[in-house]
Amino acid sequence: MDGLASLQNFLYKLAFGNNKLLNKIMHSVSRGKKAGEVAVEPSVKLYSKIGIDLVPITLCIHPYKYFKNGFISEFGHRFEYKKNPADGMTILYYMGGSLNNFEDYENFPLPNPDDPLREYFHKASMKIEQDYNGKICCAPGITGMMEMTWEGFGLENFSKLLANRKNAKRVFDDRGKFSVEMVKRLIEWDYTGPMLIFDDYGYKKGLFMSPKNYQAFVLPWLQRICETAHKGGIKVILHSCGDIFQIFEEIIKSGVDAIHPLEPTTANPDYDIFKLNEKYGDKITFVGNVSPQDLSDKLPYEIIDYTRKLIEQIGPGGGLILSSGHSINPAVKLENFIAMRKALEQYGNYPIHST
Repeated sequence: MDGLASLQNFLYKLAFGNNKLLNKIMHSVSRGKKAGEVAVEPSVKLYSKIGIDLVPITLCIHPYKYFKNGFISEFGHRFEYKKNPADGMTILYYMGGSLNNFEDYENFPLPNPDDPLREYFHKASMKIEQDYNGKICCAPGITGMMEMTWEGFGLENFSKLLANRKNAKRVFDDRGKFSVEMVKRLIEWDYTGPMLIFDDYGYKKGLFMSPKNYQAFVLPWLQRICETAHKGGIKVILHSCGDIFQIFEEIIKSGVDAIHPLEPTTANPDYDIFKLNEKYGDKITFVGNVSPQDLSDKLPYEIIDYTRKLIEQIGPGGGLILSSGHSINPAVKLENFIAMRKALEQYGNYPIHST
């Protein structure tokens, strides 16, 4: 992010602090065919170098309006570039929503699935993937319904939106239609492979909404997304943080093929990858599940032991894609990441026999 932040800061100064001129310059330099390759290639190189096989390529949440240190996304998020005090690395942080009410939403343009930048990103990633001869999979990532709705408004305004079910349904339906259209575009671009949906449904202690609201606003669209994807030969990986135990079975019934990350640090002892595997292991693939907290705090031998347990208990038959229980954040110790990799290399070769 340091390069992007520096470029935007330089162009802001070049525009003499004029946001209107800044937006004109930024949209001009970031929306050409070359932009996709420039944006994608560094990520693929990094993932390849550190031994991660699946590279998420985000085709959505692009900037709509720039300002000095960040931008408003096409869904209404406010993002700002800030330096992480621990290591000085520049990170893009979500700073809240820019939509204060439903009237603001109606006056905000809907994201366009035919924005050419999406196709540029996707086709650049497919070209780069070919160059790696099967060693890297570039998986296109699209948005879901929940996260794009509440983050565009912020939690307080989102809670107010839910009080008017008609307005809430309108917003969720708009987000769902966009997601289905994005799947259709991937099919039109002849893509067959895994696809990610970014759509957090919960937090450490439970769901963001009642199960009833998920059944009304979110799950029907999730099913349509999966049905559309499967018709085109695309597999669906759902990324959802938090404890989503209450709707886990319904998520499986919607047609999701794999789920990430099954956070091991939620407050619910039943939301456990080993327990869920016993019940649903023949219906869904699990992506995870080495806790970032453990990767930050524990000793390498503990990481190796737990990673081996994951592989040997979840991996037989192909039911596990090993990863962290969320991400590799700046607090993760290098020696623990290497320990996880070593355990994968030592114990992750098929056939894997359960312990």
